[in-house]
Amino acid sequence: MKHSIYIKNFVATTLIVLASFVVLGSLSLTWSYRRALTEKRDTMTDALREAARYISVQSLDAGFDLEGLDISMWLSMIAGVSGFDLLITDPDGVIVSCSDRRLIHLGVTVPQSALRHASQQGQDQGGRGAVVLTTLGQVYAVPRHVTGLPLTMVTDGESAVFGYLFLSSDADAFRRQWQNFSGIFTMISISVMAMTFIISFVLTKKQAEPIKEIATTARRFARGDFEARVEDVGRIDEIGELTQAFNAMADSLESSETHRREFIANVSHELKTPMTVIAGFADGILDGTIPPESAPRYLRIISSETHRLSRLVKSMLDVSKLQSADAEALKTGSFDIAEVVRLGLLSLGGKIEAGRLGVRANLPEERVMTRGDKDSITQVVYNLIDNAIKFSKPGGTISLDLWKQGGRAYVSIENQGETIPPDELPHIFDRFHKADKSRSADREGIGLGLYIVKSILDNHNEDIFVTSANGVTKFVFTLTIV
Repeated sequence: MKHSIYIKNFVATTLIVLASFVVLGSLSLTWSYRRALTEKRDTMTDALREAARYISVQSLDAGFDLEGLDISMWLSMIAGVSGFDLLITDPDGVIVSCSDRRLIHLGVTVPQSALRHASQQGQDQGGRGAVVLTTLGQVYAVPRHVTGLPLTMVTDGESAVFGYLFLSSDADAFRRQWQNFSGIFTMISISVMAMTFIISFVLTKKQAEPIKEIATTARRFARGDFEARVEDVGRIDEIGELTQAFNAMADSLESSETHRREFIANVSHELKTPMTVIAGFADGILDGTIPPESAPRYLRIISSETHRLSRLVKSMLDVSKLQSADAEALKTGSFDIAEVVRLGLLSLGGKIEAGRLGVRANLPEERVMTRGDKDSITQVVYNLIDNAIKFSKPGGTISLDLWKQGGRAYVSIENQGETIPPDELPHIFDRFHKADKSRSADREGIGLGLYIVKSILDNHNEDIFVTSANGVTKFVFTLTIV
């Protein structure tokens, strides 16, 4: 089953956001509830303490009658201001006054356990009562938040309890208020999560679209459409980098495919011509079409084409060897480049004399030690001198120069012949490239010599340059001095 990456990312984001809201929401609601309940209890106990203190002082100083109308009215006023209900009992727990104007609680007895609890809280907390959820026996029909303290009076140095004060609050009202708050919080959370999910879905899909486009383009590329590219919209993030990298890879693969096709076409062409000649002349000799007296001439042609095939195979093997060479290993050796150039001239002396060519060599007498593989650079020098000989005009001069500059050695090989057209210069080092497209002018060449030269120098991280003007063509390559 196919799972889109943006669906996976969206689901992952949704789960993370949902889990975060659930955890944080639960903790926030729990903390807020406890904080609100604590604040309510603090308010109740503060109000209880102040009321108890006031009643005790008034009873002592003004002879406040706990059963009188004044205390009942005062309790009603306090209840109206604070929102709490107040009850006063005598020492035995019988309610003698209350804030309810209906006076429905008068005469009801508060359980002794509640009295003991109020007395205990008064002693333990220094006059601050603890809030509990209770009905106070038969006083309230439903549980309420209740806190109580004893009413004390100090006479003759002794503290005496002359009653109890209880303060209560509607627990259901607090619960409903909290439920309303929780509902609003939940609705806000759901709205925020919904917006988060929508934004996450849209952004994730937009982020996945370029990847999907890359995958589609890659499939087109795999089917042979080497012109397929991913549209670069100028993004500067990782997706933009991926798009640029993919297009660069596509350009490289397209170029490689073009070179591969050209290579196959060129090899086929190079093989087809000599093989056709060899087969045709061999068949002519065998079937008698070519008279016996002419056979030696055509056998020489067959031999020449056979050698040409041999050179082609050898050059192709050299190219394969260069492509698999360890570039770092090639740069570990050192050799005298001046000696290599001299040996190259000597090995091609026969061809120079056959072409009636002059030679001008400007080589230093001291050793010029350079870094690289001696055998490979020898092949570079040999190929360049052989190429200069091949394309020199009769009686022309081949010039060789070697000099040092900026930590590098420069080798120049120059010949006098036809000028290479400017539009041919960028392709001079391509495989099987020849200025003569018919390939008939150069029967000895196969178009791999300069490609091998460039490959060897690339493996050494060295450069080669070519110029051609006014019948003078010059190749200059560099080597790093040890």
